[in-house]
Amino acid sequence: MNDPSKPFGPNRQREVYAGGMLADQTPDLPTSPDELADLAREHLPPEAHAYVAGSAGSESTKGENRRAFDRWRIVPRMLRDVSERDLSVEILGQTLPVPVMLAPVGVQSIIHEEGELATARTAADLDVPLVLSSASSETMEDVAEALGDTLGWFQLYWSADRDVTASFVSRAEDAGYEAIVVTLDTPMMGWRERDVDHAYLPFLDGEGVANYLSDPAFRDALDAPPEEDMSSALWRFTETFGDPSLSWDDLDFLREHTDLPILLKGILHPDDAREAVERGVDGLVVSNHGGRQVDGAIGALDALPDVVDAVGDDVPVLFDSGVRRGADAFRAVALGADAVLLGRPYIYGLAIAGREGVRGVLRNFLADLDLTLALSGHTSFEDVTRATLRETGD
Repeated sequence: MNDPSKPFGPNRQREVYAGGMLADQTPDLPTSPDELADLAREHLPPEAHAYVAGSAGSESTKGENRRAFDRWRIVPRMLRDVSERDLSVEILGQTLPVPVMLAPVGVQSIIHEEGELATARTAADLDVPLVLSSASSETMEDVAEALGDTLGWFQLYWSADRDVTASFVSRAEDAGYEAIVVTLDTPMMGWRERDVDHAYLPFLDGEGVANYLSDPAFRDALDAPPEEDMSSALWRFTETFGDPSLSWDDLDFLREHTDLPILLKGILHPDDAREAVERGVDGLVVSNHGGRQVDGAIGALDALPDVVDAVGDDVPVLFDSGVRRGADAFRAVALGADAVLLGRPYIYGLAIAGREGVRGVLRNFLADLDLTLALSGHTSFEDVTRATLRETGD
């Protein structure tokens, strides 16, 4: 059980209010996700902000992710002893201290010079698990070292070069990552109008490709090492980044190359969820990639209940896309998610204040989550079910 002498919510409140009333100090970061995003924009070059904040097409999917949360309302219960709370959850035999993981966000070097290392070190400080992107600006080995004993999973973009895919999985396992999260919704990049208008693809500037440039299989396929011909290496990356020919049968290839649990990220349809279970997948992540791939797609939260119903208790289901506040995480868990992935908010914190910005965002998020759990009348997420919500239908 989390130490009741240091509850996330009340402890954070006391710290902030004492600083304000006794020392005339206010927090450096805004608590509102919208204000956080606005402030981050002031700290980023226009093309970097567009890359992070933008989504596919009209960005209607990004908006639908938020509207989906508003269709579910929490029904608080009263006169329950909530003085001590346990926010931990069990997934794949592993204990997560909170039902929150940092989502895989690539190319963090365009956000802050310390990139994924700042994120990993903060995750380690707060013991919040991290899912590292294949498209990280630091190698998976260096990030694993920064993460230390804190739980880490590796997100895999399945390369058209099968040798690179196999090498990534092997490296991740050797580095100590404890699961492989395969992103399915990016066999090619979506039509992102902001990026097109800026004519900006950070990979062609050498950002977010550390795992590729350091990979022996990737390097073996080059006519010259990247140190001698970077342009050709980066072009090779763009040609092999995704594989639109993938099918369900290809999962056998991945299983042949790792004993780690395999989760599929990007599941939105219950038939795909059932197929994944039949294929022996270890877990699912309901996600529409934060709206970055398909314009006009279903809100991820709208897809969650049907996916959970399709797989029952056979495999864990995590949730990604649109999580901004503690109440969002609470509702996703109530609808059947075992944990949520938090993405853009911590990246905005990174943009504003580096490692301390990530820390501030996470501490505020966990405080909000802890208070939402308690004030709804619960002491553990084991008790949070669909019965704690009401659907408005709006």
